[in-house]
Amino acid sequence: MATMITIWLNDESMSCEAEQTVHQFVMQLDLPIQGTAVAINQRIAAASEWPTTIIADGDQIALFQAIAGG
Repeated sequence: MATMITIWLNDESMSCEAEQTVHQFVMQLDLPIQGTAVAINQRIAAASEWPTTIIADGDQIALFQAIAGG
């Protein structure tokens, strides 16, 4: 059984598996990679960092999606 941690996603508490990368987390949420921005503890994580950035217990994660328009 996987170890679970508690994080804050867009100000809502949720559980997720420990030792998960940001990339795995975004894929788990079924979000498109392109057009999605992630901030961890108020720091933007570049998409190139997602495969190596591990989510930690208590992290505050904010997800943003780009919206086309003008």
